[in-house]
Amino acid sequence: MTVNNPKVLLLSLAVALALTACNGDKANTAAGDQAPAAAAKADATAATALTLDESKLPPVNRFQFSDIDTSKNACVDLNGYANSKWLAANPVPGDRTSWGAFEMLDERSVGVQHQLAEQAAADADATGVEKIVGDFWSTGMDEAKINAQGIAPIQDRLDAIAKLDGKDAIAEYLRTTAAKGQNFLFGFGAEADFKDSATNMAYAMQGGLGLPDKGYYIDKDKKDKLDAYEKHVAKTLELSGVPAADAAEQAKSVIAFETRLAKASKSSEEMSRDVSLYYNPVTPAEADKLTPNFPWTKFFESQGIAPQEKFSLAIPAFHQEVSKALEDTSPATWQAYLRFHTVDGAAPYLSDAFVEENYNFYGKALRGQKEIKPRWKRVLGTIEDGAGEAFGQMYVKVAFSPEAKAKMETLVENLRAALKTRIENLEWMSDETKQKAIAKWETFTPKIGYPDKWRDWSGLSTSRDSYIGNVLAANEFNYKWNLSKIGKPVDKSEWGMTPQTVNAYYNPLQNEIVFPAAILQPPFFDANADDAANYGGIGAVIGHEMTHGYDDQGARFGPSGNFEQWWTDADGKAFAARTGKLVDQFNGYATADGGKVNGNLTLGENIADLGGLATAYDAMKKATDGKPDPKTDGLTRDQRFFLNWATVWRRNFTPDELKVRLTTDPHAPANFRAIGAPSNMPAFAAAFDCKAGDAMVRGDDGKVVIW
Repeated sequence: MTVNNPKVLLLSLAVALALTACNGDKANTAAGDQAPAAAAKADATAATALTLDESKLPPVNRFQFSDIDTSKNACVDLNGYANSKWLAANPVPGDRTSWGAFEMLDERSVGVQHQLAEQAAADADATGVEKIVGDFWSTGMDEAKINAQGIAPIQDRLDAIAKLDGKDAIAEYLRTTAAKGQNFLFGFGAEADFKDSATNMAYAMQGGLGLPDKGYYIDKDKKDKLDAYEKHVAKTLELSGVPAADAAEQAKSVIAFETRLAKASKSSEEMSRDVSLYYNPVTPAEADKLTPNFPWTKFFESQGIAPQEKFSLAIPAFHQEVSKALEDTSPATWQAYLRFHTVDGAAPYLSDAFVEENYNFYGKALRGQKEIKPRWKRVLGTIEDGAGEAFGQMYVKVAFSPEAKAKMETLVENLRAALKTRIENLEWMSDETKQKAIAKWETFTPKIGYPDKWRDWSGLSTSRDSYIGNVLAANEFNYKWNLSKIGKPVDKSEWGMTPQTVNAYYNPLQNEIVFPAAILQPPFFDANADDAANYGGIGAVIGHEMTHGYDDQGARFGPSGNFEQWWTDADGKAFAARTGKLVDQFNGYATADGGKVNGNLTLGENIADLGGLATAYDAMKKATDGKPDPKTDGLTRDQRFFLNWATVWRRNFTPDELKVRLTTDPHAPANFRAIGAPSNMPAFAAAFDCKAGDAMVRGDDGKVVIW
């Protein structure tokens, strides 16, 4: 029962590369066009009793002149110049594995949510989304009741697993649990058809692993993590009632089984850099032949899905391996695997012993987290996972103003215009391909703050009786809501992130860029800040998200969102040559302990950083053309632009967290993002009077210019 990591496929995020510090773009809407509508929404909800005490919220992180380390040279290391003092004074808190601008805003968002959850829980007569949030909060904070229940809430599932005696019974169990939103072995859900992005189809993805990437099962340098995972499997099984000696033996079989699945899986790098791996359309009958022990026609029927002409069986070799395992793996191994994942997935919502063991591995051993988050933060995370957009309706009533939305719309429009100019002036691209690139630019859809149409949560039934009961109810509700979209037109009003999320994303299937309300705060955005700060912060994020439409994977989708080739062969080769230089640049970066950045894994984000920062700089110069430069603390406008860009990327990691990210994260570590894009920009060198040969000035042979 993978409650803590639902395998419902959220392909809009996976394919869209909705990654930390990404942002969106606004279409042809003038700044004032939507402000009245936003204000009307605010007025309509003004009667709601929700309140916010700003004095109880943690501070935001702004660039300050005193942050500059004058012992360092911006032309040698912009990150050290702007951030070394801050980084030294701000180690990773015990309940975190990283700490920086994003995490500080997340703490602020969580602080808002904390106040709102307590208000919702205090109202015994609450209805709608307030009731859902209040029920989750009340049951999640009742530690005594949760401890008294122990493992009882999932005992019926463990009893059912113990009775599985063969491949047919196991396959039926997998179907039955999947229908409840608890899919052990693969991700499954609705997403736009790559070839017809206006219509949703079903996708089945690889899954089944407890570790972050296939490399953790086969790479020698990760053997210590695999050993720690085996001990975690054994301890979890023991806590569930298996005798210690038996638990240790069963853990070995679980590790062997997952290693088998890992070898049939694609790595994070492979999935990140070849979006076509997601798309393998087959008929259910064709899929049945590939996986005879797990017939997809029967699976669709068991999920309540009408017969489909086709669906995407992504990574077919993985699904074939699962089918083989149903035939040749003993029921005892399947029972151990399913029992472990059932308990492990439920552990964060069970009694203290399960919670602590779950943290001891996934937080402490795997990522270097020194202490568990307090219960109230964990419960808020559960609400975010299970009913995040419902919570978002409450969040935007107190934490996002129409004025902020209006100013963001102006910034997006300015970035949009600057990007068009950059495309038109590309010297390496033919007019034929430029026309297609502009056609895609014309169809960008920006979303700012929160959805114009909220999702209906009336079908989710929660109570004050059981914490994990509410979690399971939300899991099943969300899964069935997702499946209900299969075969139907895509609803372009939907969001893939909640308003309280400190992040942004680009979705190539809808050609949309999305900026949740929570990221629209310093150091990214400040309605009262000068142009240098806003363009170096949120402006670069807006440009980043737009450029994702033209990164190595986004550029494989056309203006309508369909997966198609719109490049000439010559332009494709020129693009690959330029992106190859960016791969080489980031391959040259190494962490303090010798960890290597993977330039291929991080390519899409590095393209977006480079194009986004250059576009933001152009937009700032146009917006300030003819205006005097009001130097602040002796810093020019251009210097403050680049310094705020660096401020966004101030971030400390635990050593173990950094190792995980180097393997799985399509983003380069933050310190390299701070320096990577500026080192390719003549405007940066000019701003700080850098000279040829300085580390932050790449020579003509190494300089990268793409978009």
